[in-house]
Amino acid sequence: MPTLVLFTLLTHVALGTVAVIAGAIALGSRKGRKVHVSAGRVFVVSMGLTSLLGGVLGALRYETYWITFHAGILGASLVASGVLAIRIRVPSAKRLFIAIGILNALNAAGLVASGWYATTLPDARLYGFAAGDYFFLFGMAAIAGLGDVRMFVGQQISHKHRIAQHLLRMCIGFFIVAGSAFTGPGASAFPAAVRDSGILSLPELIIVLLMFFWLWKTLRPSQRMVGTH
Repeated sequence: MPTLVLFTLLTHVALGTVAVIAGAIALGSRKGRKVHVSAGRVFVVSMGLTSLLGGVLGALRYETYWITFHAGILGASLVASGVLAIRIRVPSAKRLFIAIGILNALNAAGLVASGWYATTLPDARLYGFAAGDYFFLFGMAAIAGLGDVRMFVGQQISHKHRIAQHLLRMCIGFFIVAGSAFTGPGASAFPAAVRDSGILSLPELIIVLLMFFWLWKTLRPSQRMVGTH
């Protein structure tokens, strides 16, 4: 393996590990508190860098890591738009959000094309990954894309909806990096007995459940005290 590819791979794995730890702390802690904010910043930086390196790795070794190219672009766009979602009132932030949304749309189109092409191959696999893997990532990109449209066309986006968009993007990004670590390529680091037990799927399930919990907590109607007259 060339030195550049090996360095990129090792750095990608190291930053991904940091992103998993920081993401777990940020997702599990009370929102807005110092622990959440600090862990969130570490997650954004580590997730953004590991995603970009994943994209580079996928471009350098497309015959092995092609899906990592798409996952890297998706992860980087998610954390970037997740940060911008809470700053969307600033004109420059909205312009950047639109640019990232266009990048996400192009990446989603590439995922659909890769998935469709995989279905035409004898084993329905493109560079070692099944068509369903590409379509699964497309689904995540599409969810973010629907939110992008809402943020583009919305004239007045409420604070809680901006927070919800932030949560959604960060959780999907966390889901991707955790999946890569526990059920994706990173699963090879665990003993066969652990891999076969199904326990490595639990982190992804927990992330999804916590995402829905925090979205419900954010979007639920506020309860106001009704006075008597």
